Amino acid sequence: MGDARPVIRQLDEAAINRIAAGEVVERPASAVKELVENAIDAGATRVMIEIADGGKTLIRVTDDGCGIAGEDLPLALSRHATSKIDGTDLLNIHTFGFRGEALPSLGAVGRLTITSRAGDEAAEIRVSGGKMGAVRPAALRGGTVVELRDLFYATPARLKFLRTDRSEMQAVSDTIKRLAMAEPSVGFTLRDVSGDGQGRTTFRADPETGDLFDALHGRLAQVLGREFAENALRVDATREGVRLFGYAALPTYSRGAAVAQFLFVNGRPVRDKLLIGALRGAYADFLSRDRHPAAALFVDCDPHLVDVNVHPAKSEVRFRDSGLVRGLIVSALRHALAEAGHRASTTVAGATLGAMRPEQPTASGQPRVYQMDRPSGGWSGGRMGTGAIPPAPPLPEPGFAETRSAWSAAVVDTPLPAEEGGEDGEPGPQGAAEPRPLGAARGQVHENYIIAQTADGMVIVDQHAAHERLVYEKLKRQSAERGITAQALLIPEIVELSPADCARLLDHAEALHELGLAIEPFGGGAVAIRETPAILGTVDGAGLLRDILDELTDSGESAALKERIDAILSRMACHGSVRSGRRMQADEMNALLREMEATPHSGQCNHGRPTYVELKLADIERLFGRT
Repeated sequence: MGDARPVIRQLDEAAINRIAAGEVVERPASAVKELVENAIDAGATRVMIEIADGGKTLIRVTDDGCGIAGEDLPLALSRHATSKIDGTDLLNIHTFGFRGEALPSLGAVGRLTITSRAGDEAAEIRVSGGKMGAVRPAALRGGTVVELRDLFYATPARLKFLRTDRSEMQAVSDTIKRLAMAEPSVGFTLRDVSGDGQGRTTFRADPETGDLFDALHGRLAQVLGREFAENALRVDATREGVRLFGYAALPTYSRGAAVAQFLFVNGRPVRDKLLIGALRGAYADFLSRDRHPAAALFVDCDPHLVDVNVHPAKSEVRFRDSGLVRGLIVSALRHALAEAGHRASTTVAGATLGAMRPEQPTASGQPRVYQMDRPSGGWSGGRMGTGAIPPAPPLPEPGFAETRSAWSAAVVDTPLPAEEGGEDGEPGPQGAAEPRPLGAARGQVHENYIIAQTADGMVIVDQHAAHERLVYEKLKRQSAERGITAQALLIPEIVELSPADCARLLDHAEALHELGLAIEPFGGGAVAIRETPAILGTVDGAGLLRDILDELTDSGESAALKERIDAILSRMACHGSVRSGRRMQADEMNALLREMEATPHSGQCNHGRPTYVELKLADIERLFGRT
């Protein structure tokens, strides 16, 4: 190359900080995250965040933490200077921050001012575009105030990649909500001070008290809403030193996108591919592919078992035993869902009541006046005396659908749960019977929906969807007890793979054999398929193995084969269940209700739809204006 040889030179400190800021500070929400995490690490019990123009012109974070001494302020703005660790053990991390990059990175791309008080005196320091000013005395009661103005003014090209003020503000709000879930004992207030500077509070979460689950439940109700808290199941499981706790919503409270999935590792909000895959795998049997579960789950373990120093943003982690963590999440969630039994989310009833059409007004536009609302007085339409009320017409006698061809309904006369007696069916003393949450069948409408009366309301059951889940659970139980029947291939199918893929697949040969798929090495990178699950019928062996390999590469475990088997069982359950349009007798309907009460997951069908809707008597009376 001659004299055109490139010259190696040392970059100056300002350029280094701007490069580092590109990794740490992606957008205003990233800056807010770093500053609020510093406040939490400082022991703050209340944190105030003020934002202007989506964080582009102002980010101010105020806390009541321990503060920073005046003589330490310049050091705090130096790269890789931190009070969180001493550098001897990069795995034993118990704080949010530990890299010492946030403050110098923010000072390199914006105008940063830090005012803090530790002890009797407060001090202030300013840094603009990487140029640090002198430490000056300041007035402050306690804690720390960090003010960042004109973010990315020193790197204007980054401003072109920012979104609208509303989008950036939404990202900031999402960041604060995740940190609020991670720290229920800390109070958070987010204010938008754009425009006149008066501001408005867009999010507020007061500190929660009580034990771990009570505080977390209260905080989730504040952040995610009461509906999530009402329909969430408590999760608490431990395996080999790894603990999983939190709340996961019922399948019938699913969402159309993965926007309500919050995962934390040792209290740190993360977006980890392994954890998200495990969460989806746990709900795979209860939700269709276009629905997503809602959950807030916390994984706690020894810091040495997880590496959080994978990325400067600290949003990714790497577990030493990822299979253990994934298995714990799947088993704990499925156990919690099984314990929920036939329970369905309360939002199903709310949606049903919302679908009720209100009565249309009269032609004059005035609301109707019912007889019960009229003032009492004489009856002028007949020969009855003053104050008398005409007799009501006789009510039709109840009967069966076979005697009423004009109606698609079957009316049955079954004792209420509290009235049921012994095996002979005779009514017993009040309260002698076992509790029946789904009540007693009262009728069938449109040959598909069972109407049941409960102690405090009514239940409408989709007979096909309910029986489909019952049959599916029975088939899965039989499959687990008897094992997966395998069929031997007359001529083994040889699949050519790379040596690495072949070795990865053979490492899981024993687990695959338990599911009815027997494979063995055939020399080089080839694998011979000796047996396949009988329930799958004719199988494309090469395609099946490649699907399994894709999952093994992505998550370290494969559920492709089991999912295919479960899909066949689900299809068998669909075809073997009570069909829509079939008229059922009273004993059949009640037997279906009792089996639903005793079967896990019977609150939703195999596709995640609810199998029944429960309406409380108070809700029904409200529909008729009786409250």
